[in-house]
Amino acid sequence: MRKIKLLLEYEGTRYSGWQLQPKQVSIQGILEDKLYKITKKKTRVIGSGRTDSGVHAEGQVAHFQTSSSMKPREILKALNSLLPPDIVVKKVEEAKPDFHAQISATRKTYRYTILNRDYPSALQSRVAHYIAMPILNVTAMRKAARYLVGRKDFKSFQGSGCTAKSTIREIYRFSIVKKDDFIRITVEGSGFLKYMVRNIVGTLIEIGWEKWPPEKMNEILKSKNRLHAGPTAPARGLCLVKVVYGKKSPRKPGKARS
Repeated sequence: MRKIKLLLEYEGTRYSGWQLQPKQVSIQGILEDKLYKITKKKTRVIGSGRTDSGVHAEGQVAHFQTSSSMKPREILKALNSLLPPDIVVKKVEEAKPDFHAQISATRKTYRYTILNRDYPSALQSRVAHYIAMPILNVTAMRKAARYLVGRKDFKSFQGSGCTAKSTIREIYRFSIVKKDDFIRITVEGSGFLKYMVRNIVGTLIEIGWEKWPPEKMNEILKSKNRLHAGPTAPARGLCLVKVVYGKKSPRKPGKARS
């Protein structure tokens, strides 16, 4: 059996997320259905992790095993000819036998996009969270984000139903960049709890609205209580940007950047 690695891009609006779910349309389910049509065999596709319903991806990674003799480029062409236009295979390659899309991942990068002005966007409505006026205080949001960088207990930002054994995670980089009317929040870390990024963004929005001071983020973090944090930001603004594999090289924690 060969192990094949996929790099995927998808616009997740009309899907229930990555994971197979009864009576729901998922990214994983669509891929497995198309692989069956290509190879005539049931094939389980393993992703680097779950993306929630409505969340997008530029760099989702997955793998599957097959006895097919098709070359990687042939698999890429065959899949893209069958997949709907909102799911695209960007790259296909042979993987080493010990590669595992989820277990072998050492860090991930997510980006959350906010459109902050007094009118929405027809073209960006499915991939950005629209917030009408007032304008968010991005400086305050950046100050708050600094408390999140490093190895911390993120229990306050853990979504309900999360089955993770530990709520300790490490954030390597956190940047908040405003360009024109868009605010893009990028976070790179060792891994993320269920809804963790969206719960952090929801808290940052409260601080951006100046309902709370930046220092409130540290209080919330230390409380280890989800009820103390802000609401969960909508899924549409979240995108899995990149998954990194390889040795966990030591790295000094960065700062929240502008």
